[in-house]
Amino acid sequence: MSTARSSSRAVAPAPDSHAREVRRLASLLDTSQALTGTIDLKAGLHRVLEILGRHHGAVRSTIAMLDEDTGQLQVEASDGLDRPGYRISYQLGEGITGRVVESGKPIVVPQISREPMFLNRAAKRSELPQQELSFICVPIMLNRKAVGALGVDLKFKADRDFDRTQKFLGVVASMISQGVKVQRLIDGERKRLLDENTHLRQELKERYDFSNLLGTSGPMRQICEQVSQVARTMTTVLIRGESGTGKELIAHALHYNSLRANKPFIKVSCAALPESLIESELFGYEKGAFTGAQGRKKGRFELAEGGTLFLDEIGDVNLATQVKLLRVLQEREYERLGGTETLKTNVRLVTATNKNLEKAITEGTFREDLYYRLNVFSIFVPPLRERKTDLLLLADHFLEGFSRTHSKNIKRISTPAIDMLMSYHWPGNVRELENTLERAVLVCDGHVIHAHHLPPTLQTAEASGTVTRVSLKDAVAAYEKDLISDALKTTRGNRAKAARLLNTTERIINYQVRKYAIDYRRFKN
Repeated sequence: MSTARSSSRAVAPAPDSHAREVRRLASLLDTSQALTGTIDLKAGLHRVLEILGRHHGAVRSTIAMLDEDTGQLQVEASDGLDRPGYRISYQLGEGITGRVVESGKPIVVPQISREPMFLNRAAKRSELPQQELSFICVPIMLNRKAVGALGVDLKFKADRDFDRTQKFLGVVASMISQGVKVQRLIDGERKRLLDENTHLRQELKERYDFSNLLGTSGPMRQICEQVSQVARTMTTVLIRGESGTGKELIAHALHYNSLRANKPFIKVSCAALPESLIESELFGYEKGAFTGAQGRKKGRFELAEGGTLFLDEIGDVNLATQVKLLRVLQEREYERLGGTETLKTNVRLVTATNKNLEKAITEGTFREDLYYRLNVFSIFVPPLRERKTDLLLLADHFLEGFSRTHSKNIKRISTPAIDMLMSYHWPGNVRELENTLERAVLVCDGHVIHAHHLPPTLQTAEASGTVTRVSLKDAVAAYEKDLISDALKTTRGNRAKAARLLNTTERIINYQVRKYAIDYRRFKN
């Protein structure tokens, strides 16, 4: 088999050698632009082969890449083939191309008619029956490993400088390898983002599933039933309730259990936006609409296209913006601020408020016609003080979550601490309970949350009805009672086991139980 020739002797430069060098440099520039001018690697490879055919007389050319899954070489780009749609593949070590990729070294075949290893698989060569061809194949190296090969058919010329041609094609192959590297990085990043997006969507769907609306009380059962009734419809929903009751959680549940779950969920806190900005935030603006508007900006309605737009604290929206909202709900269209183009919208609107909208209508701060448009389906979320039966379920949920977040091994909440939680009126509702449990987890240095781990707001006379001044004797007695009650709870009312747990005697435990009037029988069930 003929192999690559080594240029041991200096070749006398041809008269037009300068022109050839200029052409090669121009071709390298064109190759670089072809590979960097597109994110579609295959299109770039086709352009590179066209450049070789146009400027360097390549009769036919192919780029074969190694498929890491199958271990085969597949021709990814070709130029000048008789059968351009024909799928060509090689095994490693098969033919000239397979040997180049296997060895990582270039091979030059000056006359293919004299080379038995040449497979002639890339094309039927009937078009040039009397013309002898030369074949040069160079590896495409990536991280010192051959990942493909560039093969070029040239008309045979006895005086051709094969060494210089091989080196030129080697530079082209090196540029191709950089394009392959960038494409693999892009593909890897795209796959990572798609996987992450799929994972996050699934996580959100699981997080906001109906089962995560914690509560067994009558009001919570009713809310779950209402959410299941309206989730898969286009109906506008108004969620009402005090601050911190979980209105946003219900809005999420409505979206992720609807037919729009795979579309955007955009939320806007109307109370957090100044009156002068809320209109531009919702509907977007055109360039020059106001001072500082340097370009067009999409509004939240446009960003939520096909999905759900959640407007929290809708009662704080000014009257001018209420007019535009009313038009969107009625006509399903709007204009950007400073624009004349009418945009159609396909958005489901979910709103929430902690205000008395009926009173706002009477005072003239909220439009009555908008109220009726928003109040098609109303969900009322009761305050935590009106569903105390859900408090322990919520507390255990937060305890488990924060224990995991802060890498602590807290098992439960002591009975005195539970009594304190149950006696508090929770003006901040579920949000305040969540913050209280997080603080308790942070300050707890054991496996049980005790009363002294709870914040002072739960232990003041205003909050829990406890005495304002406590003597040292009473404080010690209260702490001792807490410890004994907790031990009895752990041992299910067994005083002997409780004594061993507290490293004392059963006689002392019995004495303290009578002293503090602890009903140990209630812990037996």
